[in-house]
Order: sequence, then structure tokens, then C-alpha cells
Amino acid sequence: MKRLRIAWLLAGLTLAASAFGQGAKSTTTPGAPQTQPLPPPATLAAMLDREISTVEKLVLEVAEAMPEDQFNFSPEGLAIPGSNYKGVRTFAMQLRHIGASNYFLWSPLTGEKLPDGLKNGNGPENLKTKEQIINFVKESFALGHRAAASLTTENMLEPLGQSKATRLRRATFGVAHAYDHYGQMVEYMRMNGIVPPASRGQQE
Repeated sequence: MKRLRIAWLLAGLTLAASAFGQGAKSTTTPGAPQTQPLPPPATLAAMLDREISTVEKLVLEVAEAMPEDQFNFSPEGLAIPGSNYKGVRTFAMQLRHIGASNYFLWSPLTGEKLPDGLKNGNGPENLKTKEQIINFVKESFALGHRAAASLTTENMLEPLGQSKATRLRRATFGVAHAYDHYGQMVEYMRMNGIVPPASRGQQE
């Protein structure tokens, strides 16, 4: 019985292989649809660029959704009993901090100079309006895309700057850092009764 089952299995595999071979040949006959070539393997630069695009979209969506008159909001003003929000960044400063950090992390990868007025992690102090701040953040993410494009398997472990952080470390940490502050801004929006864009249409 066991030998019979094996024989049937071999026969089935033989028929399947034959059918597969005939199907493969049929794609090369005149007038038949041609087999599409496989896409090239994903590169490190392309994968990182996709990650930057994802967090960029989230950050800019909450920035656009927050009313300008709430850009200076921080939880400190709520005086929540038992809390300790003294000195935390406002919503606007969270955005400026993301932008500034993007420049500090990613500019060494491209060799581009830092923007004027960028002295520390809080971003240029002259950026006051919602439009100015959002444009600053957009430009910093544009730098991120250029930084991602500069990465190769040959240079990704090359140390840069005084910290000696590798190119790959700088590139990926920029994404992780932006996610961290995006999460904080989401909480700021919730505190103001605003549902973050990424959660709209989902069950609360």
C-alpha cells in the first residue's frame, strides 16, 4: 500500500511538472503574453527612504491638523493634579525640534550646511507661524530623502562627525527620533479634543 501511495505521488508530481513546463513554454509562443521580469532587489537606500516617507507623512499631518492658535500648547498649562510637565516643549517646539534634529543627524551624510539660525535642538527661534514651522520641517525631511539616497552597502558603516556614529546609525535614528516626538504631539492633540489624522475613521 505504501509503495502504491508513493507511486501515485510521483505520478502526480510528474504530471504537475509537465503541466508547469507546458505553461512556461506557452508564454513564449507568438502572440502570448510575455512573462514579466522580476523586480530588482530592494536597496538599503530605497527601504530607508520609504521609512522616512512614512514618518514624514504622519508628522506633517498632525502639524496641519493642529489649529495655529494651539501651536503654543503644552500640558504644563493644564495643571493636571499629580503631573509634572514643567518646562516641556510646546507643540510648535516639538515640530521645530524634529526639524532641527533631522538637520543635525542627516546633513553630515550629504555634506550640506546647516540652515541659518540653527543653533540647538529647538530649531531657529525666528520661526513663529504655523506655515514657517511646517515649511522648516518639510525641508528637513527633504534632506532626509537625500541622505537616504547617499547610503550604500559600501559606506553605511563609515563613522561621521565627532560622535563617530555610522552613516546607517544617523540615517535610521532620524526616523526613530521623529516617531518619538510624533507620539508626543498625538497626545497634545488628544488633550485638545482633536483626533489625530491617522486615527480618524477608526474605532476609538
